[in-house]
Amino acid sequence: MALFHKQSFTQNQPLYTISGGKSVLIVGLGNPGKKHAKTRHNIGFMVIDEFAKSNDFPIWKEDKKLKSEISMANLGQNRIILCKPQTFVNQSGEAVQAVQHFYKIGNSEMLVIHDELALGFGQLRTRLGGSDAGHNGIKSLISYVDENFGRLRIGIGSDLASKTNAEKFVLSNFSKKEQANLPSIIREAIVLIPEFVYSGNLPHDTRSILT
Repeated sequence: MALFHKQSFTQNQPLYTISGGKSVLIVGLGNPGKKHAKTRHNIGFMVIDEFAKSNDFPIWKEDKKLKSEISMANLGQNRIILCKPQTFVNQSGEAVQAVQHFYKIGNSEMLVIHDELALGFGQLRTRLGGSDAGHNGIKSLISYVDENFGRLRIGIGSDLASKTNAEKFVLSNFSKKEQANLPSIIREAIVLIPEFVYSGNLPHDTRSILT
């Protein structure tokens, strides 16, 4: 059963807090286009797509002014805005800043989901704030909106990563073995999203999904 309830409202108008609830922005990082759909760098898109699907969010709609695909629904009294920037990963900050300004959402109400080369495949790490850790998408976000937003990092590191050019590695598809384990990782990742919505906080924590 879906956690969210469908409700009619227009996606091209700002949202404001109602009935004691709040608006929360969930951002998945990735590169647009079928060419990149199954690459390691697109795990943020994969997680947010599955979250939207499993919770009956409306179909994604592209907002060219916000340079993003957007979908919205309610979780209890909280309005949830899902965002997939269409600027390519390295320019994510430009789109996210536009979405934040339009919907009047601060960093404390934003969670960003992205790949993390420094984490092993099968690990998830949560925290509030922090550096970019060499991730160009996060570096772009920090340059546009500062660093004090929630992070859900999905590990993509492996032995192969240390033997391959980093850019080539993240822009390559997951291996067949990795693809077999992705559903378990994604399921665990989407469980963390409502935790952030309800608590407004994230522990500095690392979880290993694969044994």
